[in-house]
Amino acid sequence: MNSKTSVAALAAFLFLAPRLPAQAKPNPYPHMAPVEQYLMPRADEVALARSAAPAAVSDHATVLVLTAKGYVSAAQGSNGFVCLVERAWDSSFHAPTFWNPKIRGANCLNAAAARSVLPYFELRAKLALARHSQDEIKANMETALAAHQLPKLEPDSVSYMMSKHSYLTNSGGNLAHVMFFVPDFKSGALGENLPGSPLSVAGKLDLVPVSIVVVSTPQWSDGSSAN
Repeated sequence: MNSKTSVAALAAFLFLAPRLPAQAKPNPYPHMAPVEQYLMPRADEVALARSAAPAAVSDHATVLVLTAKGYVSAAQGSNGFVCLVERAWDSSFHAPTFWNPKIRGANCLNAAAARSVLPYFELRAKLALARHSQDEIKANMETALAAHQLPKLEPDSVSYMMSKHSYLTNSGGNLAHVMFFVPDFKSGALGENLPGSPLSVAGKLDLVPVSIVVVSTPQWSDGSSAN
């Protein structure tokens, strides 16, 4: 799988609003599955979360794990990073995989992203686990934004998604990469998607003017080749 294909697969998973083609087949995930299907053994989830970034980063990070009511801390870190495993409800509100219980996306956010991006993940998880519909989750997020209950993007917000063990799509799409969260910008301003450029734009955060710039890495977090 080449990097452009991987970025497209990644965009279908991420907390983004990509333009997806119309589905020819019925949606296999029209509703939320039993909560238990989205949960993991605690030790396994901690290990997967830490695999999002090189050990020099993740060994000293705070780790969150998902419970039936939302994310809770499983390990306290010292470097400001926060690692967790995302679920499918972090994808676009209209993505056909929104309730796919198989999805596991290991992610490790730096301090700025932990303060200004992580709260979006945490709120979506709480709403999903309370069995709100996709439309209800979207409406609740819009209300929270209007009430200034969610933070604005901080400069220098970055996250690592370098785990070879993430399960982002049923088609197997995965990509060792680092993501930069930036204010929306004019297309081409960063030289993204040009021949030879390491920058791709996977999409944007739902509901807010924030783009996600993806830089693929040549190795997974454990140092093995990702090519």
